[in-house]
Amino acid sequence: MALPAKTLVQAAANSGLRAVSVRHSSQAPKVALLGAAGGIGQPLGLLLKQDPLVAHLALYDVVNTPGVAADLSHIDSNAKVTAHTGPKELYAAVENADVIVIPAGVPRKPGMTRDDLFNTNAGIVRDLAAVIAKASPKALIAIITNPVNSTVPIASEVLKKAGVYDPKRVFGVTTLDVVRSQAFVSELKGHDATKTVVPVVGGHAGITIIPLLSQVTPSTKFSEEEIAKLTPRIQDAGTEVVNAKAGAGSATLSMALAGARFANALVRGIKGEKNVQCAYVASDAVKGVEYFSTPVELGPNGVEKILGVGKVSAFEQKLIDASVPELNKNIAKGVAFVKGN
Repeated sequence: MALPAKTLVQAAANSGLRAVSVRHSSQAPKVALLGAAGGIGQPLGLLLKQDPLVAHLALYDVVNTPGVAADLSHIDSNAKVTAHTGPKELYAAVENADVIVIPAGVPRKPGMTRDDLFNTNAGIVRDLAAVIAKASPKALIAIITNPVNSTVPIASEVLKKAGVYDPKRVFGVTTLDVVRSQAFVSELKGHDATKTVVPVVGGHAGITIIPLLSQVTPSTKFSEEEIAKLTPRIQDAGTEVVNAKAGAGSATLSMALAGARFANALVRGIKGEKNVQCAYVASDAVKGVEYFSTPVELGPNGVEKILGVGKVSAFEQKLIDASVPELNKNIAKGVAFVKGN
């Protein structure tokens, strides 16, 4: 899927489509799903098709999109489904989109870190972002493609080059870390999982994933031993799934749920329903790092307010401090990739 940006943009130009973006009405949101035929894309498409707020679901991938679209179009919900296959049809997929969700890329296998995916997935995100910059520069972009700590800066640098960057509109989806934390905490403490809230800050890989167990709702006390076991389990939960699938892929179903939940939050924000979600965004919440995940308030313009990390424990502050050099390394790698290509 890693086609050169020039190829994708030229294909869009050759299609005769105008490089003008007009946002859809908030009453009829269009969501574009890029990587719709993949392991995350298919269940994510299923969940988005069921979202009553989505008016138009545009599915894009380099292969197999028509079959996925035909299947989803038979579901009796109101979202219109369109199929777009290959670089010549990418422009139409994202044109006028309100929200663009990107799970496109290759998954992890046992023994791989998220950073091992960089060479393939960095090119995919760069090339998709180049067309989004032309076709739908006002869209809210939710990036799932790993390594998120690097792919968000990659997309941002592409948009900057095109002169259309708005830091309020580019998101790294860290919702899966929140979902996992809430599942694990509710299981450990006997809480109702649907009413348990655990903020997760930092980034979306290894030691940059920082669950704020001191801020759990409902108010919950943890022993030092519980914190010492739960924190690394949350940080390494993705590897737990990769190893359990034994080479057959990474987290797809839980990631699809998390992606759909975040996309729904973005659409609700566009429609004027402000809500708070954790997301990896351009932020000044933590000194010394340009991108950081914290709770943010979402609204019609994307990020309406960065809420910061709040009051944290001494243990959590140490984790935040340790995450900064790792995040800076990931961010620098993404920026260098765009500037060197």
